[in-house]
Amino acid sequence: MSAPVMHVRLRAEYGKRCILTEVQFDLYAGEALGMVGTSGAGKTTLVMALLGLLPWRAGRAVGEVLIDGCNLLTMPARQARQIRGKRIALIPQSPMTALNAAVSLQSHFDEAWRAHESTGRKALESRLEELMQEVQLPDLGKCFLRSKPGQISVGQAQRVLIALALLHRPTILVADEPTSALDPVTQAEIIKLLRQLNRRNGTALLYISHDLVSVLQLCNRLAVLDSGTIAECLPVAQIQQAQHAATLSLLRSLPVPVGILLSHSNTETDCG
Repeated sequence: MSAPVMHVRLRAEYGKRCILTEVQFDLYAGEALGMVGTSGAGKTTLVMALLGLLPWRAGRAVGEVLIDGCNLLTMPARQARQIRGKRIALIPQSPMTALNAAVSLQSHFDEAWRAHESTGRKALESRLEELMQEVQLPDLGKCFLRSKPGQISVGQAQRVLIALALLHRPTILVADEPTSALDPVTQAEIIKLLRQLNRRNGTALLYISHDLVSVLQLCNRLAVLDSGTIAECLPVAQIQQAQHAATLSLLRSLPVPVGILLSHSNTETDCG
C-alpha cells in the first residue's frame, strides 16, 4: 500500500478537560474515510485540531498531523498557513454562517486566491470557470459571483463552500457535517457531488458526520469516534461485521437495514 497523504495521532483538550484522548488514523490518496460519531463525540474538536485551529478556541492539540512529512501541529504559524487551504482544505457546515454576508461571492474567491497564489486575475477567472462547471453552479455571465450569500439558496451556498475548498486543488478535503443544514433532496445532490469529485480528482476525503446513512453512501472506510478515541475502523463493505458497541448502536439507529443501504450505494457506484 502507498504511503498515506495524512497520518494522524493526537489528543486534544480544553484546559484540563480532555476531549480526544487518543485518535490515530491514516488517510490515503483517492479514498473517502467517514468519521462518524454521536453529538459530543469530539468530531468538531477533531476538525479544529487537524487544521491547527484549536488555539482559536482556547484549546490545545498535541501529537502529529503529518502531511508531506511535516507536522502541522508543531510547525511555525506562517508555514502552517501555506499548507492549510492549499494542501488540506475544509468544507465547513452551516454555509449561510460560514460565508460573509456583507461581501460578494467573488470577494470570497478573490481573498482565498490571494492567500496562496501570486498569479493575477486572469488565472483566477480561468480557475473559476472550471470550478463553476465542476460544482454545478451557474455562470450567467459572472452575475452569480456578484451575488451576496443572502441572495442565493442554501444548496448553492454549500456548493460555493465546496468550490472555495477546491480552489487550489488540495490533495486532502476535510468535510465537516456538510449536509447538516440541507433538505433531503439537496443533501443527496451534495453527497453525489462529493462522490464524483473524490473519484474524478483522486482527492482524499475525510467526511465527518453524525449521519451514518450519508457515510455509507459516500465512503470506502468508516471510523467510529466514541469517548475521545476511535472505537472501530473498518471498510464500509464490511460494516455488518462490526463488533464495538458504539458502532452497533449506530447501526441499530438506521431507518432501513444496512444491507439495503449498501446495495443502493453499490448500484449508484455502478451507474457512475
